[in-house]
Amino acid sequence: MDPALINLVIQLISGAVGGNLAGAASKNIDLGTLWNSVAGIVGGGIGGQILTAMLGAGAAGAAGGGLDIGSIIQQVAGGGVGGAVLMAIVGIIKNAMAKSA
Repeated sequence: MDPALINLVIQLISGAVGGNLAGAASKNIDLGTLWNSVAGIVGGGIGGQILTAMLGAGAAGAAGGGLDIGSIIQQVAGGGVGGAVLMAIVGIIKNAMAKSA
């Protein structure tokens, strides 16, 4: 299996977990398990890609051929944080729209 695809799957799964953890940590922005997961998956993919682009050579080396523990941790961190951040942003926007309606 292609290491770049494996990295993306790790980012998406980590994003879903991060989104659900953020929802559980703050009930004010919780969207429910399904939407926490959806927002987390999208955020995980975006966050993981941004982190990979920012870290440059190490990430490019991992994407180019090998999966070492450092690259896996990087993908988990980027995906989890990205998922949590995007889910929180969506939750805040949802709450702001509900208050104005």
